[in-house]
Amino acid sequence: MAWDRLDGLRVLELGMPGEMRDWLNECVLKGDKRATAGLLVADYQAEGEPVEHIGELLALVDSEGKRIGTAEVTKAEVVPFAEVSWEFAQAEGEGFTSIEHWRQAHAKFWTEAGAEVGDQTEVVCLHFRLLP
Repeated sequence: MAWDRLDGLRVLELGMPGEMRDWLNECVLKGDKRATAGLLVADYQAEGEPVEHIGELLALVDSEGKRIGTAEVTKAEVVPFAEVSWEFAQAEGEGFTSIEHWRQAHAKFWTEAGAEVGDQTEVVCLHFRLLP
């Protein structure tokens, strides 16, 4: 089962639909959020999707699936959960106060979504810029 496509682009759906996605999208539109994380196995391999590549354009969508912007991938790397950098966590623009805070919030989110997360779980760290 592949990810949704919109206008020929893979869809970038941040968080869960509703309040969370509305807030995350607002962070992107304000320029605060320039990165997002996903799980290689649970999010990519389970859906048969390759990791994004530099220069790839993604359709940023709201909770109803409406396109609200276009993001260009500027960097994509796969790292173990325990090695996600503080610089990446800050680029997520969600107000994390430390890398430990980032890890706690993401482990909780992914666990509640049904994924097991440990220190060696492979995380896709995706950097992007919103196109004008």
